[in-house]
This record gives sequence, structure tokens and C-alpha cells, in this order.
Amino acid sequence: MPPTDASTDAGTAPVTDLGTDPGPGPGTDNEDTLDLRLPDELLALLGSEVESVGGDDLLDRIGGWGPIATPVGTFHLVPVRVERDLPLVSRWMNDPAVAEFWELAGPESVAEEHLCRQLDGDGRSVPCLGVLDGTPMSYWEIYRADLDLLARHYPARPHDTGLHLLVGGVANRGRGLGSALLRAVADLVLDRRPACARVVAEPDLRNTPSVAAFLSAGFRFSAEVDLPGKRAALMVRDRSLRDLL
Repeated sequence: MPPTDASTDAGTAPVTDLGTDPGPGPGTDNEDTLDLRLPDELLALLGSEVESVGGDDLLDRIGGWGPIATPVGTFHLVPVRVERDLPLVSRWMNDPAVAEFWELAGPESVAEEHLCRQLDGDGRSVPCLGVLDGTPMSYWEIYRADLDLLARHYPARPHDTGLHLLVGGVANRGRGLGSALLRAVADLVLDRRPACARVVAEPDLRNTPSVAAFLSAGFRFSAEVDLPGKRAALMVRDRSLRDLL
């Protein structure tokens, strides 16, 4: 992440020690329960949703969410098209401030492989460009945390939604854009995905500007967790607290 807000780190690495005990409905309980894990049987049931529902539906058709007004301008999540967007995404990934946490620097083929793994999958993760006032300026990954391997390592609820962000271009960093857009996108997810009770993220603890941006965006710090290759801050934006934080 940049000096005050930039990228959160990429990937959906296994996570431990996060969550809330499943309640009667979306957003009705946000008390952390650190020792709860979903049984394999329930994970298998959640996973079966992938087979029974088309990939376009797993994240409620992000491509149709449309532009939204934010305090920093009109913002639009646009699903990535490799043939159009690869040079831009690869250039951002080769920025040293981004590469430190995303670890996708190198020739375009590195970013291409990363994008294609999502685009050729079942729709549980959607890579997007963030377009602000008509200009692409950020890269996002919106994914179904409950259908990811992540769900084996924290008490996932159905439709939990994870996100990763990088702000591309030095000129767009250090201006508070990261915090404003994190809040806007988290609220957009909650608005467009009524079954989703929580938006989750796991920035590297070393990336203190990223952690600060999440806190400013209305996420709460849940726990410090050890993940492969990093120690992370588990951040959660609860539907039930969205008007309070």
C-alpha cells in the first residue's frame, strides 16, 4: 500500500482465528468466536452451490452492479478482460510498493496466469478494474470467502464476501482514496448481495497503511493470524455495524 493508502495483499490464503458464531440471519451477531470451525460436511454443502448455480450468479453479477457515487467521484467496478486490461494490471503489479505484498511482479505472463485462474474458474472470484470518473485507477478481487479454502480456517457464514485492493499509480496514493473506496465497495457488496452479512479482508500486518485504510473504511480489527508467508490482520465489515463505523 502507498504511504497512506495503497494495495492490500493478494490471494486467498488460509486464515485462522476470525469470525462470528452463525446467527439467525445476516448481520445479527458480530461477536468473535475464535475457536469455531465449519465441519467438512457443511463446507461440502456450501461447495455444492458452485455446481448447482452458474458462475455468473455466485457474486450476484458484479458486471451489472453499475456505477455508484462516492465522496471522491463516480466509481464503477468493471470485470477484467485479459485482452484489454493485462498491460495495465501487469504494470501496476510491477510497482515496487505493490509487488512487496502482491508478489506478482515480472513479465505480463505472471499477471496473466493470476487473472486467468480466476476468469477460467467457476465465478467464486471476480477480478475487476476500479474506474473512478472514467479512469481505471485500481484493481480489485471480489470473492466468495465461504466457497474458498479460506472457509476451512475461520467460522464462515454463507455468502461471506472477501476483497483485495491495490491502488495503481503513485498519483492516486496518499490522498485518502483507498479508505473512501474500501468503504464504498464494502457497502456496495452489502447492497448488491443481500444474503451477505460480512465483508472480510486480511492485509499483511506489515502493511500498516493498508490496515489503517480498512479501519478508516469502517472495518473492525478481528485478530492477528498467521498465514503462509505473512502475519495478517483480519478485518471485518459487518452489515449490522455499517451505520455505526
